[in-house]
Amino acid sequence: MYIVPIGGNYEHDSRSEYCAGPDHIRRSSTLADSGLTGLLRVAIVQAEVPAGLHDGLARTAEFVRDAAERGAGLVVFPEAWLPGYPVWLDVCRDAAIWDHAPTKEVFARFAENSVSIPGAALDELCRIARDSRVALVVGVSERVESGPGMGTLYNSALTIGADGTLLNHHRKLVATFSERMVWGNGDAHGLHATAMGVGDPTTRIGALICWEHWMPLARQAMHESGEHVHAALWPTVHEMHQVASRQYAFEGRCFVLAAGSLMRASSLPPELVRHPKIITSDDQWVLRGGSAIIGPDGAYLAGPVYDSPSVLVADLNLRRVREEHFTLDVAGHYSRADLFDFRVASRARPGTPPDQA
Repeated sequence: MYIVPIGGNYEHDSRSEYCAGPDHIRRSSTLADSGLTGLLRVAIVQAEVPAGLHDGLARTAEFVRDAAERGAGLVVFPEAWLPGYPVWLDVCRDAAIWDHAPTKEVFARFAENSVSIPGAALDELCRIARDSRVALVVGVSERVESGPGMGTLYNSALTIGADGTLLNHHRKLVATFSERMVWGNGDAHGLHATAMGVGDPTTRIGALICWEHWMPLARQAMHESGEHVHAALWPTVHEMHQVASRQYAFEGRCFVLAAGSLMRASSLPPELVRHPKIITSDDQWVLRGGSAIIGPDGAYLAGPVYDSPSVLVADLNLRRVREEHFTLDVAGHYSRADLFDFRVASRARPGTPPDQA
């Protein structure tokens, strides 16, 4: 494992058996062998949130090209990376006042910079993945343009294959606390892992967003879908988010890529008044990153890294997933399916044409 400060050289971390320096990156393939016996090189991009959707897409392309040159086959971005997590809901005053003109202006701009699916921004993300031949997991704010759900935004995770195909589209099930002012409730259509199309075709990746990691039934649905690698998308991965990410890895016996963003107070919307007890300077971090790569035993392989733009890179020995299932398999012998009934309801997704529901 190593950490690359954005704009700097790699930093080696000897805690893990998955360590690799730049020479090894140039030599290695993305995934060797099959049957979960090879190495998958993965990367998390931890960077300051973009100024808007156009800037975010350009920076995404740059980060993905850089990660691909380092040998990554999978690149993960944080929650609402595009167009940037609305942390102003938590650190600015008067955001919840009814008919508050400054907040409505900020929301309108946030909606205008959200991603329509299908749409030009999604097409660009698919092109980025295809051109670099890497799989992506990207957190976005999603805008529904027409039909049922029109006018609602969703907190979504997009999984895109190395061939540029949209593999999975997950909408966060429940917006957390103040997020409910900007995002609606999601659905179960994307609540599963999918083959990521990189190297071994049996390698499966899933994603959950933020406090979904504290929803036991959502976790069980993901575990039963056969995850090997899990993208845990957060606005910032503070201590309790680290606990949730490590617990998920241990419970699911899978690798977890916990991705967080960076944002300074100076990037908050100028229309809103910062809360003086929370924000004391323009340079203060309001999103601190905290990204980390975690093994299927719950141990850190990379990070966590705070307050620093970085790309975290690690080689995942996928055979470890099989090894850790020896002691715990919550979708198998530990599930006691003879005692507990579990199913995921499938209902029409708002904004989906009837013939595609």
